[in-house]
Amino acid sequence: MGRRKKGRDISGWLVVDKPAGLTSTAVVNKVRWAFDANKAGHAGTLDPEATGVLAVALGEATKTVPFVTDAMKAYEFTMRLGQATNTDDAEGEVVAESETRPSDDEIKQALGGFLGEIMQVPPKFSAVKIDGQRAYKLAREGEEVEIAARPLWVEELVLVDRPDPDHVTLEMTCGKGGYVRAIARDLGEVLGCHGHVTRLRRIWSGPFDVEEAVTLDRLEELARQPELDALLLPLETGLADLPQVTCTDQGATRLRNGNPGMVIASDVEYGEECWASYQGQAVAVGRYKSGELHPSRVFNA
Repeated sequence: MGRRKKGRDISGWLVVDKPAGLTSTAVVNKVRWAFDANKAGHAGTLDPEATGVLAVALGEATKTVPFVTDAMKAYEFTMRLGQATNTDDAEGEVVAESETRPSDDEIKQALGGFLGEIMQVPPKFSAVKIDGQRAYKLAREGEEVEIAARPLWVEELVLVDRPDPDHVTLEMTCGKGGYVRAIARDLGEVLGCHGHVTRLRRIWSGPFDVEEAVTLDRLEELARQPELDALLLPLETGLADLPQVTCTDQGATRLRNGNPGMVIASDVEYGEECWASYQGQAVAVGRYKSGELHPSRVFNA
């Protein structure tokens, strides 16, 4: 028999407004401690100096993390024109400089080349694995690494401000796996001026918005108190991008035992992934086939 995890069996989502200077893992650990939860995870890493939406799942909600990780996300970021760094952000060393400063119209025109399905090479200082090792570890050791380009869907990329000739503020909406630092790097190259990120903030991620986020100060203020539980969003929030079906009484019992169960569906197609509810609570996620849900994830009641 496995060792029982310490902490409460509590499930749900907490949207944290991550401050600069902390890793995403450190924030998750703070949330887990504050709730005295036995299990926690997050949906999408933010760089230590980045701020904004970090969606933290507790308990059974961790089973819905992949659906939030795969969802669209939006970022607001400031780009420094005229300088490239080895990390593609302000934490690195300047490796190239230029006196060129593109106009607003030139920037707007260049942004069109970054829309839709693009191929993006992640930064050398990133968590991408190369032969089993993180790229940032190899880069810190001075090794020259080659990272393969990977596809990224960019829904929107717009210029929102030009505070001075050296800086622009942009907003981007993209799919899973996007590196804002790589966008700034590549945009700088296209514009012929170099560029890197100086400020990055995630403003929403799937169903979670920064407007509903909790600060770490507020989290620590309410830590281990009953009032903190009221800030949790239900597990089902993480399933917002999936269609929903409803279980029959017998279907709910079968699904909770890991077996295909009868469900009532209206607009779900054969083979489509969806989630099943019973009396308002999530029971399972799976594929819909001929009146039944074939479960891939089952939630404990």
